[in-house]
Amino acid sequence: MQGFLNLNKPPGITSHDCVARVRRLLRLKRVGHGGTLDPAATGVLPLALGAATRLLQFLPPDKAYRATIRLGVSTTTDDLQGKIISATPVQHLHRAEVEAALKQFVGKIAQVPPAYSAIQVKGKRLYELARSGKMVEVKARTVEIYQIKVLDWRAGAFPEIDLHIVCGPGTYIRALARDLGAFLQIGGTLASLTRTYSSGFHLADSLTFDQLAALVERGAFQPVSENIALRHLQAVILSLSNAHRWCQGQKILDFRLENLETALESVRTDLNFPFSSKALVRVYREDASFLGIGQILNSANETLLVPQVVLNSNQ
Repeated sequence: MQGFLNLNKPPGITSHDCVARVRRLLRLKRVGHGGTLDPAATGVLPLALGAATRLLQFLPPDKAYRATIRLGVSTTTDDLQGKIISATPVQHLHRAEVEAALKQFVGKIAQVPPAYSAIQVKGKRLYELARSGKMVEVKARTVEIYQIKVLDWRAGAFPEIDLHIVCGPGTYIRALARDLGAFLQIGGTLASLTRTYSSGFHLADSLTFDQLAALVERGAFQPVSENIALRHLQAVILSLSNAHRWCQGQKILDFRLENLETALESVRTDLNFPFSSKALVRVYREDASFLGIGQILNSANETLLVPQVVLNSNQ
């Protein structure tokens, strides 16, 4: 079995637990996930199956979330799973103040990851160090938040705001909740989180464990193909002889774009590659067999298709 699974992660288990459970359900050794979700979080968890685990690095990186932030509260983990550090009623707070503050976090920002996170420092994950009482200073990292949209506001002593957030890789929504509270000087923590989009997969198309188990029992489960998961990459096609050479690690001069009959000049003209540019592409044999991921290297003298990941070297 080879391909991808768009899993709807339930609350209360880790992303690693999800991988282990899918391994058992599908009786498959090679399963990997494309981006950790906290145990309390729900939603899209892309999983790669079989040889497709080698393709996780090529999935689109952007993500989207529905998040609820509770204001007036600070916790050790920056969400409601941690111990409360402070809780001060802020019933005076207005929605307009929070919406104005949120504008500070759109664009490229410096963000310090939560103390309880999977980031490694000297071979140890931060949450392991934090649980053992060792707090390590972590440097801020540059992340990008493309959009923050307010969905709902619930006033009260500890008001909550629901947000739709679209962001780049490495963004922690728990850190956003913490930093929003700090900016307002009242404290803030993440109350709930659902990932609605990740790496090209949408929540509406995801499968729960129960749905997956039912499909497996009926023999009806089909993984998402590489054609769909990697559709953001241009596809190129090789002849049978060139496919064999490419799968053996050789660079190829003669290839064509999907749905085009012309070869080298079409590649250069249609993709409009500047000289010395590099582009990742899906590579297929002319019988539509998926071979792997290649990189087009374009120079003033020649355009080459170079192997990056070859899934079957016996083609």
